[in-house]
Amino acid sequence: MEKFTVHTGLVAPLDRENVDTDAIIPKQFLKSIKRTGFGPNLFDEWRYLDVGQPGQDCSTRPLNPNFVLNQPRFQGATVLLARKNFGCGSSREHAPWALQQYGFRAVIAPSFADIFFNNCYKNGLLPIALSEMQVDHLFNETAAFNGYQLTIDLDKQAVMTADGRAYEFDIAPFRKYCLLNGFDDIGLTLRHADKIRAYEAERLAKQPWLATRLPG
Repeated sequence: MEKFTVHTGLVAPLDRENVDTDAIIPKQFLKSIKRTGFGPNLFDEWRYLDVGQPGQDCSTRPLNPNFVLNQPRFQGATVLLARKNFGCGSSREHAPWALQQYGFRAVIAPSFADIFFNNCYKNGLLPIALSEMQVDHLFNETAAFNGYQLTIDLDKQAVMTADGRAYEFDIAPFRKYCLLNGFDDIGLTLRHADKIRAYEAERLAKQPWLATRLPG
């Protein structure tokens, strides 16, 4: 998992409340057995004018010119600004995968659905909860200034604007540790790889029959 320390990026405003995971990545794309390739289908039903299908070449599909991510000024955005209850609906982990694979490193909103919130941390996507007043200010700034960027300093737990404002956010110490070091659940376990190998070798020495494979 990629480490998150300090990130400065272009902001894209998604001015909708209660954005559910089926809007983030529609159900037909959950058929894939891979964990990659979901970025082109992020917000598929809002982003394109046709109905998307798994494996389709999205480069030839008609774009919805009114959708925020299709507007030229927001191309290359890496920080998504959203409204309350972002990520509600089903528990699909594909939602943070799609956001991250599109290019987003962080999502800022007044509140998040619990399961989506937890899934973000497991995949290196930083969900930041700020007050509605602070989020309103960021929406206004994004609309007023072309190329509006924010800097997110995870160690300081602050979102910093170009005019010097700093909005502090809360994060559990363990989640912060994992993001700063790039540890997902597997990475956390592999910190103890030497002890795991030593245990397996000792167990096999004491119980060699465990290495026997059944025929066929």
